[in-house]
Amino acid sequence: MKRTLRALYHVTKLLLIPLCLVLTFVYAMLQGGFVSWFLFYSMVPIGLYSLLLPFYALRGAEVKRITTQNDYVAGEPFLSTITIKRKFPFPLLYLVIEDELPPHFTSCRQTKMHKTILFPGLKRNISFQYAIDTIPRGEHTFSSVRVKTGDLFSMMEKEVTFSVPDTFLVYPQYVDITYQQLENHFEQGALSANINFTKDSTISVGVRDYKPGDRFSWIDWKATARTNNIMTKEFEQQRSHNIMRTESPLFESVVTFTASIVRAVLKQNSPASFVSVGKERTFFPLDNGDSQLQQIFCHLAKVQADSVFPLSQSVEMELRKVYEPVTIILVTSDLSPDIQKAADYAAIQNRKLLVFIVKEKPNQLSHRELSILETLQKRKIFVNVVYENRYTNVFFEVSK
Repeated sequence: MKRTLRALYHVTKLLLIPLCLVLTFVYAMLQGGFVSWFLFYSMVPIGLYSLLLPFYALRGAEVKRITTQNDYVAGEPFLSTITIKRKFPFPLLYLVIEDELPPHFTSCRQTKMHKTILFPGLKRNISFQYAIDTIPRGEHTFSSVRVKTGDLFSMMEKEVTFSVPDTFLVYPQYVDITYQQLENHFEQGALSANINFTKDSTISVGVRDYKPGDRFSWIDWKATARTNNIMTKEFEQQRSHNIMRTESPLFESVVTFTASIVRAVLKQNSPASFVSVGKERTFFPLDNGDSQLQQIFCHLAKVQADSVFPLSQSVEMELRKVYEPVTIILVTSDLSPDIQKAADYAAIQNRKLLVFIVKEKPNQLSHRELSILETLQKRKIFVNVVYENRYTNVFFEVSK
């Protein structure tokens, strides 16, 4: 029904134009004189243009979106150029061009607006540029560009939406952190050292069933002969870094600090696993190097504060899946009783726990948070309050 009414509306407007021409001609014939004939001859080109405009194939134009780069870091400026290449130079009195922005871009400050009006005339190649001062973190998808034109009195208008899909990944901000490796924990005690975390294959502490991926040199031939099953030596494992995301009010600050920690650890070639628990669980197994950093940063670019589980429950679920000693780094902006529950469970499982609390500025801890902080410190659990733009030396506090 709506489509029928819209078609009837356009047909009525189209018939109105020749009707106006006929009326001005009749008026000139009956009235005579310079003014009446001037009015008629003035209406002729306007009317003819309005009649021809609906038949112009604006949809045949080629529209592109050109940007200076494909990947961005949150806070960087976003520059985009919209280009339109027409096949036929039909005269256009005006052209309204609008790049339809992703939802998270609409609230961003724009130096040059994403919508403009141009007067191209007979030009075949048309372009305009707009700029967004700072772009937010996330995966942003551009879908289309809207182009609109019309006649002098807007009696006939033509609007086309061109599909111009583009997806841009905006990585989280990060701060260069001076990284000092955490303690290496063996069963016979703790040793503070600045060496890479690698598998110590010199100290055998037992045997276990063979697993795919085990090296040939790890096979314990005596145990294999004794049990008639392939057995491999089990070695002491040094502690890796498990970095977990939790929901918090200052989520963007938490993501920035987490990204900074991950980058600092992996740039020193230390292995780290990463667990992100929200609506969906994302796990990056223990690894190091640039590929691990790239994968985690891609995840942090898209992650949202959508956790459906309490922090302590998330920690408990993850620790049940880890069978070797690990160091857990919790990053949050709210020191809640849930942190205490997580600390208790980590202590039961003999896991080293480091808690970083992200705040905007000093003296923002509530009385409840101060009380929990004191309790955790009495239990010998490391807790450090970090402030925005003051992340550089957080790891030096750990070793004290």
